[in-house]
Amino acid sequence: MKKNILVYTYNLDIGGIERSLIALLNSIDYEKYNVDLYMFKHEGEFMKDIPNKVNLLEEDEITTYSGIPIVDVFKKGNLYIGFGRLKAKLMCLFNEKILHKKVSGEYMSQITYPLFGRKMKKLKKHYDIALSFYWPHYFVKENVNANIKLGWIHTDYSKIFPNQKRELEMWSDIDYVVAVSEDCKNTFLRYYPMLKDKTIVVENILSEKYIRNAAEKFDVNEEIDFSSNVICSIGRFCEAKNFVNIPKVCRIILDKGIDIKWYLVGYGPEENNIRKAIKENNVEKNVIILGKKENPYPYIKACDIYVQPSNYEGKCVCVREAQILCKPVLITNYETATSQVNNGKDGVIVNIDNNDIAEGIINIISNQDLRENLMNYCKTYNFGNQDELKKIENLI
Repeated sequence: MKKNILVYTYNLDIGGIERSLIALLNSIDYEKYNVDLYMFKHEGEFMKDIPNKVNLLEEDEITTYSGIPIVDVFKKGNLYIGFGRLKAKLMCLFNEKILHKKVSGEYMSQITYPLFGRKMKKLKKHYDIALSFYWPHYFVKENVNANIKLGWIHTDYSKIFPNQKRELEMWSDIDYVVAVSEDCKNTFLRYYPMLKDKTIVVENILSEKYIRNAAEKFDVNEEIDFSSNVICSIGRFCEAKNFVNIPKVCRIILDKGIDIKWYLVGYGPEENNIRKAIKENNVEKNVIILGKKENPYPYIKACDIYVQPSNYEGKCVCVREAQILCKPVLITNYETATSQVNNGKDGVIVNIDNNDIAEGIINIISNQDLRENLMNYCKTYNFGNQDELKKIENLI
């Protein structure tokens, strides 16, 4: 008989986590497994990419009270969620203003997600394994009956500052903590060494064939100015990705007499700050925001250099995709950088410093041998890793 798998995620907006999930769903053998997909919200550009053989479960009505202003929650009459979200907001303000503690969005999620979880309907079906792909993992912990429960971590835990007591309570009924890289795992265990025996690594699944085919879907000649050195960066416009410093880096490069066009593919809360920095550094013609793109691969294919200037990452999917497309890659030395790039072989790692990023880019532009060596290495290396799914199958 087929085994039953449940996969949980928040939504399918454009992003690295979401693309990784779609790749995982497309790698499953549906002759062996029945797969149910439960989403907190049925929204996002990748909804149409859910494989036909996946059974999409009904969205819970309570989740409509997430992502809207608190005052609207009260207007709709849900006092439980309204007061719970208000309490979470006040707790965050108290920690920041009175205790002078740094509070992240993850801390807020730890408080608010259990509120929804307690009101969401429990799934009646029994599963052989449940994959909670989106942190925090309260829904799978509390509302799912499964022999084995897995919860993913996609980020660097040294940067997100969750409440440790709440975090350990959440992991208590999760059988395996799944990190997307060895460095991601090691950073997590630095803060939660007591979870070592149940922490494993399953890398984000990537298909080289799919990425190369997608890169040929359309040309970007009307959007890209090829008369300059073309740089591309992809990601959510947020603190982690550090795109707000790109205009400053660009200014340094231009002042050294090197002409570049730097294209940013993405969206997010930092966009206004990025646009402000573009104007302040007088690089309106050189740093171009392309916005949200469902298929980013033609833009990677078109660039001369792919740059990931992040402050922190778990394992950035776009970096691996750029390597698959044989582009010279430059990343910053965030905590998990060495799990992404073998410095000098398949990319370059520089310090998280505007001048160092600029110098690294200039070096790649001016050093033809370095560029060719990076690209040639990527052409011969197999970056595909669809065998990672076998790690999950072995648990079943």
